[in-house]
Amino acid sequence: MKNQNMKGIFMHYTERLYKKTWLAAAIILMVASCKPYDDFKIQLAGPLALSASKSNVILTQKAAAESAVNFTWTTGNNHGTDASISYQLQIDKKGNSFANPVKFDLGKGVYAKNLSGAELNDYLLNFWKVAPNTATQFEARINAVIHADTEMKDVSALSGFSATAYQPVSETLYLIGSASPKGWDAGRALIMKPQSDPTVFVYQGTLSAGELKFITTQGQLLPSYQKGADDAHIVYRTLDSQADNKFIINETAVYKVTVSLLDLIITISKVDLPAYSEIYMVGSSSPIGWDIANAVPMIQSTVNPFLFTYSGVMLPGEFKFPVNRNTDWGQDMYMKTDDSHMYLHKGGASDDNKWTIAKKGFYTITLNLLDKTISINRLKLYFVGSATPIGWSIDKAIELTENATDGCIFTYTGPMVDGEFKFPVNRDSSWGQDMYMRVDDTHMYLHKGGASDDNKWNITSAGNYMIMANVEALSINIQKQ
Repeated sequence: MKNQNMKGIFMHYTERLYKKTWLAAAIILMVASCKPYDDFKIQLAGPLALSASKSNVILTQKAAAESAVNFTWTTGNNHGTDASISYQLQIDKKGNSFANPVKFDLGKGVYAKNLSGAELNDYLLNFWKVAPNTATQFEARINAVIHADTEMKDVSALSGFSATAYQPVSETLYLIGSASPKGWDAGRALIMKPQSDPTVFVYQGTLSAGELKFITTQGQLLPSYQKGADDAHIVYRTLDSQADNKFIINETAVYKVTVSLLDLIITISKVDLPAYSEIYMVGSSSPIGWDIANAVPMIQSTVNPFLFTYSGVMLPGEFKFPVNRNTDWGQDMYMKTDDSHMYLHKGGASDDNKWTIAKKGFYTITLNLLDKTISINRLKLYFVGSATPIGWSIDKAIELTENATDGCIFTYTGPMVDGEFKFPVNRDSSWGQDMYMRVDDTHMYLHKGGASDDNKWNITSAGNYMIMANVEALSINIQKQ
């Protein structure tokens, strides 16, 4: 009985060992043969076949970025050669017998090709030269190359579809007319700003009483967009013989003009906004000098859009305010009437009146486009805190002494006691002003009024001190005397 049990155990162990050995051998065989599952699929697959996601493709510019048509195909087979297959998609006009097709070399393991509306439209207009808004018949096929010892080729049956192209609208638009600040001179036509939808253009600014229309190329009167059936529509004009109807502006004011070239619609609205949404500063006293291409942008107020402000270092020299960064210097600019008033210089005029800065310093300059005033204020720096002689009485804050030549450097020399301090920029007792606060013992940052941060320096040993703050370098030097 014992021998029988031993025999059964031996047979069971042998059977398990046999199964494990067979499984291991099978795995090794599969790895060693380098025959992935896809190769078996290709060997057993049916004939090469192509299909298109649409049989009638009508393209529109609004859907230019979307998929227009997607071609997919089967793997085909390698005729039992174990060879890989690479694919080429070909598309041509029906009847051309693929004499000059568009070709897409797609390589191995790729079984789909998508064409966006913009891509297909470009091929239709510029490769096949089809007329816009006209349905044209096309054929597509897949060519397969089987990379066996003796190379073989295969080709799918044809897949037909029709496609209708659109004529893209202009990527630029200009405003001209007696109502425009640039008048009727097509060479100086006022450029309109494209929006997130690049077929929509906007101009915001002053228009005078008069007429206006739109051209697509500066310096060329045709093609143009004119007034259509009413004040809400435009029409595309390509010939002098076509009607030349203009839009009429009845009152000089600030307007927002929005033009959609695709929808052929227009809105012209009088708005309570400044003529310009961007103002820049340029000049020898500005941080970038006369490099107008990199002119310093003024910050437009989110509360009052007529206010534009610059806060920063100014050098001895001159400055003025262009309304854009055009390097031809032909743009409108705000120029000096006197130290507190300005006027709008018209681009191309000979006047060139600038403000001057006599001393380097940290300035806040604010323009008010509504009443054409300007304020120019050099920073003052004050000293407050339990370590100072006046404590936390901000209305009595100690004014630091400004350096004689560099208005960015401020110094305090005098007694200090154990306690804290920081630097407000005025004596406003609401405590809502900007302040310079502590980064570390040698550096500071500009705290914005109303923010919750409150980082102060500490004096731990009473005595006489020299404290020097540099608002340009954002550095501080604290020395006990």
